[in-house]
Amino acid sequence: MSDPRPGAATTRATLANVAHRAGVSLGTASKALSGTGRMRQETRERVFEAAGALGFSPNRHAQSLHTGRSWTVGLMTTDGIGRFSTPVLLGAEDALGAGKISVLLCDTRGDAIREQHHLRTLTERRVDGVIVTGRRTDPRPPLSGIGSIPTVYAFSPSTNPGDVSVVSDDAGGATLALEHLLGLGRTRIAHLTGPLHHAAARMRAARTLDLLDRSGLGLATGRAHYGDWSEAWGRRAAEAVLRTAPDLDAIFCGNDQIARGAADTLRERGVRVPDDIAIVGYDNWDSMALASRPPLTTIDMDLGEIGRIAALKLLAKIDPGAPDDAGATTVPCRLIVRESA
Repeated sequence: MSDPRPGAATTRATLANVAHRAGVSLGTASKALSGTGRMRQETRERVFEAAGALGFSPNRHAQSLHTGRSWTVGLMTTDGIGRFSTPVLLGAEDALGAGKISVLLCDTRGDAIREQHHLRTLTERRVDGVIVTGRRTDPRPPLSGIGSIPTVYAFSPSTNPGDVSVVSDDAGGATLALEHLLGLGRTRIAHLTGPLHHAAARMRAARTLDLLDRSGLGLATGRAHYGDWSEAWGRRAAEAVLRTAPDLDAIFCGNDQIARGAADTLRERGVRVPDDIAIVGYDNWDSMALASRPPLTTIDMDLGEIGRIAALKLLAKIDPGAPDDAGATTVPCRLIVRESA
C-alpha cells in the first residue's frame, strides 16, 4: 500500500494487512502463503488474492531459512511445442504466483534419459514440488527417482492410483458436443477422430457411440473413423463419410485440426456449414478454431483450470500435515459455440 501524494513515503504491505483484507487470522495468512497448514481451498485462494491486491512480498530468504523451502516448483512436460502444457503452466502460475512461488519448466521431449536429467536438476535445486504434464491424456508411469518430493500429475494422469492427478473430462466433453448437435435436430452424425491407440480418441468415440445408441440413432456411417490428429486426415475423412452417408447432417471431430480439414472439404464440395452439415471440433485451439471457415464450435478442456487445481493440490501436498488426497480429480469441459454448429 502507498500514499499516492507526491513525495509521500511508501509503506509496504504487511502480513497483517493481508490477513485483515482476507478476513483471516495472521497465522492462517502465513500458512496459506507458505503452502502449509490445513485449510479450505477457498481460504487459501482468498489469502493469495489479498496478497496480490496489496502487492505483498514476503521475505523469501528469511522464510527459506525458517521453513527449509526453496519457493520453487518444477513443471515437467513432454509437450515440447507447448500446445497443452502452456495453458496448464499459466493456470499453475496463477495459483502459485500470489504466493511468490517460481516455476521451473523442464521439457523432456518424451525421452526417459532427459527426464531423469531434469529430475536430478530439480532435486539439486531443492524444489518444493513437481507438477507433471504432457500432450496426451493417456496415463503415464509415475516419476522414478523423485524420492519424497511432492508430485501432482496434470492432464496426463499417473498410472498409480495412489498418486494425485488432475484430468480433463473427455466423456463429458463428448457429451456436450453430441447434446448440442442433437439439440439442433441433427440425426445423421459422423465421428472423425485421432489414432485408435490414443485414450482421448477412444474415450470420445465410445461416448459418442453410447449417446447415439441411447438416442436410437447410431453413427451415420456405422462406425467411428480413426486416423491422425491433422487437417489432412480431416479432409480425407470428410470425403469418405460424404460418399458413405450422402445424407449426413453433422460431423463431430476429435480435435479442431480434423474439424478444420473437414470444413475445407465441405466448402470445396459446395456443402454449406452449418446449414447443410454442422461441425463441432474439440480443444478450442484458437489458431485452428478461429481461422476455420466458418469459425468452429468446439469443446474447451479448460486447461488453465487443470493447471490451477494441480497447483493448489501441490501446495496442499507440500504441507506435511495435509490429509491424503490420492486419486484423480476430473475438470469439466465447456462448449464454445461459434458459427459451425
